[in-house]
Amino acid sequence: MIESLTDPNDPLDRQNEKLLKIVAALMRRVEESTDASGAAYAQFQRAAMLEQEVRARTDDLERALDLLNDSNARLAQANQETEAARANLANAIEAVQEGFALFNRDEEMVLCNSRFGLHMPDIQTKLTPGLRFTDYVGLVSQSRFLSLPGVVSPKDWVQRRMARHAEDHVVFNICLSGNRWMQVSEHRTPDGGTVILQTDVTDIMRFERQERDRILDDKARLIRATLEHIDQGVCIFDSKLRLVGWNNRASELLAIPNAQFQMGAPFQTLFHRLSATISFEGGVSDADLLAWVNRSTERPPLQFQMHSGRAKILSVFSQEMPDRGFVISFTDVTAERKSAQALVEAKELLEQRVASRTMELADALNEAERANASKSRFVAAASHDLLQPLSAAKLYVSTLGSGLDKADARAVAVKAESALNSVEHILEALLDISKLDSGRASVHLSSVPVGELFSQMEDAFRPMAQAKGLGLRFVGTDTVVRSDASYLRRILQNLLSNAIRYTETGRVLVGVRRMGKTVSIQVWDTGIGIAPDQRGVVFQEFKRIHSDASAAEGMGLGLAIVERACGLLKHPINLQSELGRGTVFSITVPSAGQARDALNSGEPSIQSRSDVLHRTVALLIENDDNLRGALCMTMENWGVQVLEAASKDEAANLLREIGILPDVIVADFQLDGGKTGTEAIAELTREFGQLPGCIISADRSTELAASCKTAGYLLLPKPIDAQKLKSVLEASVS
Repeated sequence: MIESLTDPNDPLDRQNEKLLKIVAALMRRVEESTDASGAAYAQFQRAAMLEQEVRARTDDLERALDLLNDSNARLAQANQETEAARANLANAIEAVQEGFALFNRDEEMVLCNSRFGLHMPDIQTKLTPGLRFTDYVGLVSQSRFLSLPGVVSPKDWVQRRMARHAEDHVVFNICLSGNRWMQVSEHRTPDGGTVILQTDVTDIMRFERQERDRILDDKARLIRATLEHIDQGVCIFDSKLRLVGWNNRASELLAIPNAQFQMGAPFQTLFHRLSATISFEGGVSDADLLAWVNRSTERPPLQFQMHSGRAKILSVFSQEMPDRGFVISFTDVTAERKSAQALVEAKELLEQRVASRTMELADALNEAERANASKSRFVAAASHDLLQPLSAAKLYVSTLGSGLDKADARAVAVKAESALNSVEHILEALLDISKLDSGRASVHLSSVPVGELFSQMEDAFRPMAQAKGLGLRFVGTDTVVRSDASYLRRILQNLLSNAIRYTETGRVLVGVRRMGKTVSIQVWDTGIGIAPDQRGVVFQEFKRIHSDASAAEGMGLGLAIVERACGLLKHPINLQSELGRGTVFSITVPSAGQARDALNSGEPSIQSRSDVLHRTVALLIENDDNLRGALCMTMENWGVQVLEAASKDEAANLLREIGILPDVIVADFQLDGGKTGTEAIAELTREFGQLPGCIISADRSTELAASCKTAGYLLLPKPIDAQKLKSVLEASVS
């Protein structure tokens, strides 16, 4: 009943207040009641019970108040701790070196530190708590410190930024004015909020760009070196049809000076330069090539052949690159085309030769019969040439028994021995001369002292000249030539024999004249001379100026053998004569110090005066195979004959083996085994004699320059410029 009078949900104070009012009311009713049955006592008893209950409720209320006060104290302490934690968090965020901002799940900024937006001072003051994320992105897009690409508008940037914001974790870079960079890291929190970190990465980006540029430069140099060492010519064009890369081989094949290849040159410009010198074949025209280049859609590979100049044939291959640029390569197929044409012609010639072979075999029988007769006459002529030194030896020996003193007898014996040696050499040469017609003749080049050869000729022919009352004079010389000693001796013997045979009075003079890097050996006589119409006849077999001469005067083979031997040795022969006054035969022979193996070349051995490097011999000492090959190719294009070696020892062995001295030595300064180019040239000079030297080196120190100057060597720095190399070689040879 009592419990129904109060509401349990009311506070204890309210409940106590109601109970006190109830107790007071009950007490008044008890005092005022006159019920005789004892109702007053019952009411009193109830009041006492209510008082006890009030006391109990009062105790509960006091305990509840104590608990409430304790909870309030704890709440206050928790609030203090929360404020301290908030302050610590703010201090920690402020201490972070990056810009920091926190947005809640409603996309509103909760807090940020002072570094957030520091790179954009024009909007930093607007970045405050309560700012919505979309407004923050809009402010960044309008900042004058944001550097956007030319094709991206602020609106486009906002769209891309909000698209990235939809992801849980985002990291990207923003370019700022002044070539600065900021990295933005955005991450989603577990309650749906967003944390943004802004980091200045300018130094990192600059270092990465420098490293990337360095790597690109290294790759560019590698690609350039590769292009320069391939046999094809290569031209690279970008998507705008501008020249961005090429090699020197392209300049050589297209006959365009390297100076005209310029970075960024339009394709049309280069094509117009070529249009006058090239012609297309294989169903492709210049219009087809231009259409392929200007095609807006994907270009399929294009291959064709074209003629460059009058003789060169190039195979051209064009292919598109992924960036819409294209590469054109040129391959010289002239040799292959000529080989194919030669095969076709050889097939036709073979068919013709098979058809005519039967007739040739019939003629061969008659020719063999004539050859037998010719051989008999040749033996007769050879025996006549042998009689000259044999006769001289016989006369010298006959004088030994005429009472000569010991010194004179020894001199006569030496001359007789020299004449017999001439016989021996003639016999050896006869075997080789017999091979001239068969094509099996071989020569052995060596250094031949002309003075010693003259001495032998004088001993052999002086008795014959004295017998006719002629003066025979050999002009002394210390000249050394490069030739085959046997054949050269045979040539002089025949020329002297003819000179004495056709000179009745006067004298015969033999001497040399220097002509640059060659020597002219000349035989003069005061004989009957040769008429102009007979000068081509005298070199024919069995032809003599005086047809009534006896067989004892020879069979007319002497000058024929001279002409063939000179042709074999590549020694040009010249004839000057005047009827009644005499004749001069001149043989041009390379000097030993400058001679090359002319037999391995189809060109004359006389050096062209218009090009000082033509036929020049250069010894190249370079330990790097690639550079050595490139230098050889470059110098050989100038007409230089290159003797290449990887070290000083290899170079010395090569010179000893071939017996040829170079005109100039080109050596790399840094060689294998700790050797230097200056040491190599010095050692070769001590062994083979003084030679011009040129040092190539990447060392640009004054010490090396002074060392080369002291030694008399020209210095060429790396990277090697072709024109400077050519100038250095010309200066060395001159």
